[in-house]
Amino acid sequence: MTTPEGQGVGKHRAGWRPDRLREQRVAHGLTLEKAGERLRQVAEQAKLKGIAELKGIPAANPQTLWQHEQGEVYPGPHYRRAYCLLYRATEPDLGFRDALPGEETSFKLTPLDDRLNGAHVLAVERAIHRIAPGTKEADHLALQQRIIDAWKRRHTGGDPHRPVLSLVGGFAGSGKTELAQFVAQLTGWPLLDKDPLTRPLVERLLVALGGDPNDRHTDLYRTEVRPVEYDCLMQSAMANIKCGISTVLAAPFIAEMTDQAWMQRLTNRCNALGVDVFPVWVRCDEESMREYIGFRSAARDAWKLARWEEYMATIDLELRPAMPHLVVDNRLGTAVSLADQARQAMGAMYA
Repeated sequence: MTTPEGQGVGKHRAGWRPDRLREQRVAHGLTLEKAGERLRQVAEQAKLKGIAELKGIPAANPQTLWQHEQGEVYPGPHYRRAYCLLYRATEPDLGFRDALPGEETSFKLTPLDDRLNGAHVLAVERAIHRIAPGTKEADHLALQQRIIDAWKRRHTGGDPHRPVLSLVGGFAGSGKTELAQFVAQLTGWPLLDKDPLTRPLVERLLVALGGDPNDRHTDLYRTEVRPVEYDCLMQSAMANIKCGISTVLAAPFIAEMTDQAWMQRLTNRCNALGVDVFPVWVRCDEESMREYIGFRSAARDAWKLARWEEYMATIDLELRPAMPHLVVDNRLGTAVSLADQARQAMGAMYA
C-alpha cells in the first residue's frame, strides 16, 4: 500500500531537498500563511482538482507547508504540481527529486506583456517536445507540428493537415489521461477517455454477470467485459473519424497496441477515411505509478494496491507498441509537470 502524506515519507525520498522550498518562499517574500493562500489559488486556477482524479485542491495550511519545508512530509502529487506552478519552477528546481538525464530543470513562465513576442508558443512547444519517437519509423515531429498547428488554428484559422486519431496508452497511473487532456486542450480535438466513457456500462455488466463492479483483473472481466468496453470506445472514436474530426483517445491499450494485426486493421480503416493514426505510449516508473494510483483512491484500483507486487509481476515497464509509435517519457512526472507549466502559460496568455 502507498504511504499517505503525513507519515514522514519525505525522509526516505531520493534527491529530496526540502530546504529549497523554504528558499523559494523566502525569495518570493511570502509567509507560510500567504504561501498557503497563493498555493490554493494557483491550484484552483490550474483546475488541478479535475486532473487525474485527484482528491481535491490542496488545503495548504501553514502547518502542512512547514512540514514540507522541514522534510517531515514529502508533498503528494497535487502539492508538488501546485508548488511548481506557484514558484514557476520544475520538480528538480524545487528539490523534490534529482533531474533525469537530459531533463531541463528550469522553466520561465510567459509574462503577460510577452504575449506578442511568441514566448507562449515556445512554452507550448517545450511541453509537447516530450513526445519522442519510440521506434525509428515513427514521425514524432509530424504529431508535434499537428498539435501546434491545431492550437494556432483556434486563433488564426486554417489547418493544412488530414484529421488525426491519436491513441494515448500506458499502464495505470502512468499519466496518460493528463497528457491526453493536455493535447485536447491545445488542439480543441475531442477527448474520449475510456474510464468515464464506459465505466457505468462496465460496472452494470459485471454485476449482471455475477461479478464485482470494481473487478479489472479476473478472467470474467478480461474475456466478457473488456472487449465490450474497448468496442464502445473505438466505435465512439470512429463516429468522430467518419465526420473528419480529429480525436484523442485515452486508455491503457495494452493488448491493442501490442497486437500488430489490431493496429494494422485500425490504421488501414482510418487511412481509407483519410485519417492519420498516431499511437502514443506514456512511459512511467513504478514508484510514480504507485503514487498516483494510491492518491486517486479509485475503487477499481483496490486490487492493484492490495497486491502490488503481484500486479507488477504481470506488467513489463519496457513494453512498447508493436507498430511505429511515439513515446512520452513521464518518469517522475516530468511530462505532466511541463504540461502544467504550459497550461499556466496559456492561462496567462488568454487572461
